[in-house]
Amino acid sequence: MFGKIEHLGIAVRSLEEANKTYTQLLGCAPYKTESVESEAVDTSFFKTGENKIELLAASGEDSAIAKFIDKKGEGIHHIAFAVNDIHAELKRLEEEGFQILNKEPKRGADNKWVAFVHPRDSHGVLVELCQEIEE
Repeated sequence: MFGKIEHLGIAVRSLEEANKTYTQLLGCAPYKTESVESEAVDTSFFKTGENKIELLAASGEDSAIAKFIDKKGEGIHHIAFAVNDIHAELKRLEEEGFQILNKEPKRGADNKWVAFVHPRDSHGVLVELCQEIEE
């Protein structure tokens, strides 16, 4: 079952410039930055109350973020939901007819297992499922 909205992901051309903008806008600096080499993306996270915003910038031309920005420009890229059992949710969604973009969860930013639902099946919105990695 889906839990809270874990974060909103925003695709940006320049992480440095976007960090400046969002630091001014939100009145706080990002609490975390990291690179996810498997996705060719650099990220930073801001926390506003109970909410999080993830800024995503491509670190390579073949990155999904680079392709997104080329096609749609900067803006909201995905909405992420927290789940307790990502495998069970992927199975349930597939049984409901949703196209899952990656059958097995993969390690994402912010110490999470992640998987995505194709935006074609959710009215144009890329949906990310996130589960905390417990080590």
